[in-house]
Amino acid sequence: MRTAVVTGASSGIGEACACLLARSGWDVFLVARRRDRLDKIAANTNAHIIELDITKATEEDFQQVKKCDLLVNCAGGAFGIDFVAESNADDWTKMYNVNVLGTLRMIQILLSRLVESQGCIINITSTAALSGYEGGSGYCAAKSAQRALTQSLRLEMKGKPVRITELLPGMVYTPEFSLNRLSGNADKANAIYKDVDRPLRAEDIAQIVSMVANLPSHVNVDELTVRPVAQRSQYALFRGDLNWKH
Repeated sequence: MRTAVVTGASSGIGEACACLLARSGWDVFLVARRRDRLDKIAANTNAHIIELDITKATEEDFQQVKKCDLLVNCAGGAFGIDFVAESNADDWTKMYNVNVLGTLRMIQILLSRLVESQGCIINITSTAALSGYEGGSGYCAAKSAQRALTQSLRLEMKGKPVRITELLPGMVYTPEFSLNRLSGNADKANAIYKDVDRPLRAEDIAQIVSMVANLPSHVNVDELTVRPVAQRSQYALFRGDLNWKH
């Protein structure tokens, strides 16, 4: 049985990835802070729980992971939509810590096991890593740094039998992500998805993660950008009925 470690596994994309991998026969380790959420997911998947904040992860936290075939770095987040001139440096620090340093710590801890198993690392970044936008400077900066980390690691691991993939989702319907970013303002969070016909779901991203993870061991997908049909770019979002027939 192959072993997967999934961070951010208590909700959203991380939870969807963990559940799909578990259903597909993987031995899954759920990594997140919220024990109550992890307990419910583990009860439905027979997954293992590692309760922690990845920005403080240590080798000791992963002693029970004897081997690792797949690391999915989903833990992340955005905080605030302030313009650069008014932005909160503490929000920037939180975003950098979880998106970049959390990913760094997880890779450093598990990399030797991934190389030994000739496994795969999938870092979930964002299309925010591709260009800036108003009110997104802190999140774009953090995701750009995570993207740079991924690209550098891929080059540094030349000659090693390990696959390294960056997955860049566009608009994904993850209300909790938006609530956190907007300080719990439900009206503003809901407005993000208003009239968008079929934004991506966490389960869509999980399917792509599973697809990449299950490719032959010699096949590396360097990077994969995925958006809903309603979104053609960061600034080309159609709001309205797409008249789907299925």
